[in-house]
Amino acid sequence: MGLRSMRERYVRPDWARRVNAMGLAAGGARHAVPIEAGQLIDLARASTDTAGDESVDLGDGDWEGRLRALVDAVNAADLHVVGRLMTREELLRGLRTRFLLGARLRREPGIRDEVVDRPIFVTGPARSGTTILFELLALDEGVRAPIATDVLHPAGPDAWSEAERTTATEAEQELWADVQPEFATMHELRSDLPVECITFNSPSFAGNHWMMVLGAPEGWAPDLDADLAFHRLVLQAVQHGKPPRQWLLKTPGYVFMLDQLLAVYPDASIVFTHRDPAKTMPSTVSTAAMVQWLRTDDVDLDGFAVVVGALFTDALNAIAVRRAEGSLPGRHGDVRFGDLMARPVDAIRAAYEQIDRPFTFRHAEAVERYLRDKPRGKHGAHSYTAEDWGFDPAALHRDLAPYMGAFDVTVE
Repeated sequence: MGLRSMRERYVRPDWARRVNAMGLAAGGARHAVPIEAGQLIDLARASTDTAGDESVDLGDGDWEGRLRALVDAVNAADLHVVGRLMTREELLRGLRTRFLLGARLRREPGIRDEVVDRPIFVTGPARSGTTILFELLALDEGVRAPIATDVLHPAGPDAWSEAERTTATEAEQELWADVQPEFATMHELRSDLPVECITFNSPSFAGNHWMMVLGAPEGWAPDLDADLAFHRLVLQAVQHGKPPRQWLLKTPGYVFMLDQLLAVYPDASIVFTHRDPAKTMPSTVSTAAMVQWLRTDDVDLDGFAVVVGALFTDALNAIAVRRAEGSLPGRHGDVRFGDLMARPVDAIRAAYEQIDRPFTFRHAEAVERYLRDKPRGKHGAHSYTAEDWGFDPAALHRDLAPYMGAFDVTVE
C-alpha cells in the first residue's frame, strides 16, 4: 500500500489554489506562465542594460546550454501556475545575476584574485541540525556567513539600492512559506539569515537547487565542476573590498561530493552533524516532498523514500569508512544533534577544537542569547513518524550501523 499523497496531507491556501485554477482559463499553466530560454535571456539583458554585451564568461562553462536544457526540463514537468511563476522568477533572477556580475567583473577585475581562505563547511544528513548549527556558527565574529541578500545578488549595491535588494530577497525567500505555511515549520527562510550554497548557486544552472525543486529534470543533470566554479566566484565577489574573514558555508548535499568540494577548497574544514537516521530520513523526505509540492501536484512520495534512503545510506556509510581509514581529506569536526540541543556551547566548543579554531567567550555568549531569543519550534512543530514517510526504523538502524557506530550516533 502506497503512502498518503501530498493532497491528503496538506490543504493549499485559498490564494494559491485560486491562482493555480487560473491556468484552466488560460488553457493550462504553460500558457498562463510561458517559459522560453531565449525570451528570458532577452528580458534579463534588457532589464540590466547589458543587451549586446556577450562577454559574460564567469568561468563555469556553457551556462547557456545548461539553461536551455533546464528550461526544456521545466516545460516537460507538470508544474502548476504558482510553480511556474516561482521557477520563471528564479531563472530570470539567475540570468540577471549573471549579467550584472559579469558587468561588475569588467569594472573590478581584481575580484578574480580574491583568495577564499580556509572556508568552513557544515554538512551532514538533512534534518540533523545543519541549519541551526549554521546559524550558531555564523555568530562567530571571525567568520563571514552568506547572508541571503548579499549572495543572491552578488553584483552589489551598485546594481540597485540596498532596500531594493532586501525587498527582492525577502519576497523570494519568504514566499515559500506563503505558498504552503507548513513549510515554515520545516525550514525558515529570511533575507537576513545565512542561506545554503545550493540556493545562491542556482544561477550556475548546474547545481542541485534545480534537482531539489524539480525532481529529476528530464534531459538535464547537475555539473558539479561548473557549479563549484560559480560558487567560488560568488564568494570572491561578495568578499571583495571587505575585511578578511573565513567563509562559513552549508549544504547537506556536500556529503555526496566531498572530494569535488575539497579539490576546489583544499584548505577547508568540514563540520559534520549527526543524528538518528530514523529521524533524519523521514524528515528529509517530508521536506523534499514539500519543496516540490510548492510547484507541482505530482509528487512521488514512494519514490522519494527509496531514493533518499539509498543515497544517504551509501554516502554516510562511505564517510564512516573513510574516516576510519584516515582517507577523508581536510580537517573535520563532529556535532551530534542530541548534544547540540542539550549543551550547544559545549558541542560547538568541541567541534572547534577538532578543526583547530578558537572558540571565544563572546561567541559562547552570542550562542546562548540567540537560542534564548529564538526558541525551538517558533513556527510550530514539524511532527512526523518514520512510518508516515515510508521508513522502517529498525531497517534504517541496521543498514546504517557502520555510520552510527563510527560516529556514536544514538537512537532517539
